[in-house]
Amino acid sequence: MKKNLKLLLLLLLTTCFILSGCGNDKKPTITVYNWGDYIDKSVLKDFEKEHDIRVIYEEYATNEDMYVKLKAGGGDYDVIFPSDYMIKRLIDEDMLHKIDLNKVPNYKNIEDRFKNLGYDPNNEYSVPYMWGTVGIMYNKTMVNEPVDSWRILWDDKYKKQILMQYSQRDAIGITLKMLGYSLNTKNTAELEEAKDMLIKQKPLVLAYVVDEVKDKMIGNEAALAVIWSGEAPNMIEQNPDLEYVIPKEGTNLWFDAMAIPKSSQHKEEAELFINYLCEAEAAFKNSDYIGYATPNSEARKMLPKEITSNKLFYPEPDDLDNSEVFVDLADSLAEYDRIWTEVQAK
Repeated sequence: MKKNLKLLLLLLLTTCFILSGCGNDKKPTITVYNWGDYIDKSVLKDFEKEHDIRVIYEEYATNEDMYVKLKAGGGDYDVIFPSDYMIKRLIDEDMLHKIDLNKVPNYKNIEDRFKNLGYDPNNEYSVPYMWGTVGIMYNKTMVNEPVDSWRILWDDKYKKQILMQYSQRDAIGITLKMLGYSLNTKNTAELEEAKDMLIKQKPLVLAYVVDEVKDKMIGNEAALAVIWSGEAPNMIEQNPDLEYVIPKEGTNLWFDAMAIPKSSQHKEEAELFINYLCEAEAAFKNSDYIGYATPNSEARKMLPKEITSNKLFYPEPDDLDNSEVFVDLADSLAEYDRIWTEVQAK
């Protein structure tokens, strides 16, 4: 009986190998962790088809959400898309692999002005993906006055017509800029002043939002919203009554980049994926789909001139007076967390 059972199992296993390879032909798999609605899904399918690699794709809402999950070992991720200040934190905490740029030949397509930036000065840990600013989207049929300052978000006449970003760095940052301070301040008095202003503003706020800001503004549900610049072109296309501005006090100039967590077990496949996203066609598809500015010079040539020539969406350095890049505030993070918690609790 035992011999027959062993023979039966052997026959089954042999048949399995003949018919399906029993795992020998199993595709390599990478897990990609990205912001919500931040890639053209057809690019993922094209990559899978071209390289015979399966992509598991997951999304997050904020840098902090991504960091907490990564720190806790809550996901086996191979490629992530952190922002500038978060990249610096991940580097400082030894949470990222160095990227072998010899395996990312399409890195040549990245414009020089997006290399050697402060968060990764030697271009060792990240490859730029998208960039932009934070500004105000407003509805011209609901707002009749000039929109040129963050202060309009504290105007009582727009009570329950204001959408704020559900992001502590962005919400606190624009408040600090309005007050004339650095959005990277560690000064306790300045942070307390920003907290008081956010608490004062809260009764005017319709909602704190992330991705849902697009549908709400397109649907005329609010008069004013804090948005990332890349959301503006598509929103304006769908609702011509909308307009995007960068306030005179300055703003956050931000960069999102691709990186490989130290926990990745598929570094070569991850580098292959990053290289694919740096191809001109893939970078064009992604920028065209999501609307954000691409750092890829070849992809930029393929985009509509009315977008790439618009300095609100593709500003030159001279157009960004008083603007700042977020820096890692790890030593003051508890203070920022406290302020945001107290604002949300009111």
